[in-house]
Amino acid sequence: MSSDDLPAWLPAWCADHLGSEPDGVLFQLHQVSMVFGVRLRGGREVVVKARADGGRAASCVAAQAWLAERGFPCARPLTPVTGVGSLAVHAEEFRPGGEVLHGDSPDVAARCAEVFARLMAELAEVTVAPPLPNPPWVRWDHTDAGVWPDVDLPGDRDSAVPAYVVDAAVRARRRLLAAGLPRVLGHGDFEAQNLRWHGQQVWAVHDWDSLAWHPEAALVGAASGAFASDGPPTLAPIESSEVFLVAYQDVRGRSFSPAEQEIAWAASLWMAAYNLWEGLGGVPSRDAFRVQATERLRRANA
Repeated sequence: MSSDDLPAWLPAWCADHLGSEPDGVLFQLHQVSMVFGVRLRGGREVVVKARADGGRAASCVAAQAWLAERGFPCARPLTPVTGVGSLAVHAEEFRPGGEVLHGDSPDVAARCAEVFARLMAELAEVTVAPPLPNPPWVRWDHTDAGVWPDVDLPGDRDSAVPAYVVDAAVRARRRLLAAGLPRVLGHGDFEAQNLRWHGQQVWAVHDWDSLAWHPEAALVGAASGAFASDGPPTLAPIESSEVFLVAYQDVRGRSFSPAEQEIAWAASLWMAAYNLWEGLGGVPSRDAFRVQATERLRRANA
């Protein structure tokens, strides 16, 4: 790819904030954020991220920087967040390599839960403004009309999603909103696609734009259902979610209360329901959702 393919604002931004313009393009990704891997003149390789911002970005990058300084396996931010028109932009080190850990077995669940527990323990020491609003897929705390947050997505999702998905989302959300638990900072998109491993060791955790502000049990619960997603969202088997929750508590050295257990199961189901709604009901987790919804609702006391 050529640097001519980059947005017009990016070369000057790199010169101003990194001391050099791009001389080559390593990769480009356009999902929730725009992500550009570039090689600067002189050979330095960096990643520049740009996204529409509702005030979340500064807190997310500050937390990421704190973790990197503590030695947590994540890319170290190289700049603070700056505004480019309506975009929030920052640069971070390029941290390539590592492999995706595939599968949704109990063993994979336990390994991922250990990383999530370490991540949450580190974030408990971070002091930043809450990164609100929460990412849409964990935004059950929205104040918009209806079940789902008001996000700009094409298509008639409400008619495409089965009624049982909507019913489960309503019940899970009702339980989550009644939680009455303190909120903490946590990763709201802890999925296989956002982690890289070297053998048994995690090499990098990515997607710090997805930090969220929710009760700990809700964040753990969402991760327990989504940890195996690599591409289209999936819903892990119930036994693997259970192993994830147990392993997390073991590493953290404390047991969830009965209410926290319920919140964890409710969060796992709401996130899966949102993913079905966002994907017009066609993502691979649809069959898993239909099979598991009743049991997850029972465990959520919803």
